[in-house]
Formats: sequence, C-alpha cells, structure tokens
Amino acid sequence: MNTKKVLIILAHAVVGWALCGAIMFTGMALLPMQTTLIVHAVGAPIIFTLLSWLYFTRFNFTTPIQTAIIFTGFVVLVDFFLVALVINRSLEMFTSPLGTWIPFALIFASTYLTGLAITGREGKEVFAA
Repeated sequence: MNTKKVLIILAHAVVGWALCGAIMFTGMALLPMQTTLIVHAVGAPIIFTLLSWLYFTRFNFTTPIQTAIIFTGFVVLVDFFLVALVINRSLEMFTSPLGTWIPFALIFASTYLTGLAITGREGKEVFAA
C-alpha cells in the first residue's frame, strides 16, 4: 500500500466525517438536540454508503472489512481527539448511544455492506500492492 492509496482512503473518511459534522453543526443551530441526533444517525450511513460506493467503484484498494474499519476508526479517533477533547472539552458525547455509538455502528455497517455489494469480496485478501 503506497502513500497515494492511503491518502485516497483517508480523503474519503475525512469527507464523510466533515459531512456528518456539517449535519451536527447545522442541526444544533436550527433544531432541538434530539432531532439533530436523529438526523445525524440517519444521515451518517447514507453519507458513508455514497462515499463507499464511490471508493469501491473507483479505487477499491482495500477489502470491505478493512475499509469499514478505516472509515469508522477515523471517525471515532477524530470525534475523540478533536471534537470531544479539543472542541467540547468533555467526553460527555460518548455517553449518548444516539449521539455516537449508533452512528459509529451504522457507518461501519453501511461501509462494509456497500463494499460487499459492489466487490463481492468478503475480506479474505490482505492489502494489495
């Protein structure tokens, strides 16, 4: 796996995280928090399904399970280190299943299932050169 491939995969994860962040930012300005969290939980898998479709149809460097781990792991890490620790200065967001854990699970599932549907690969391969 070369640097260009890693950057392409991470770029997709960044776009997905940013779009989910835009849902949260806009929703918190316009809607009650509970409604914002519901919209985010619905929007996150839609966003990552579309990004996964784009990734698997154009690039497809990794297996569906690897891609799901990378996308979800990126979102979890940025939410923890940037959103929780730097922006919110609190880990309270991780106490909300609807605010974090359900969207994380849906991001993983939507990425994995989209990858399986497009590639038919079940994750038996290792990173290809």
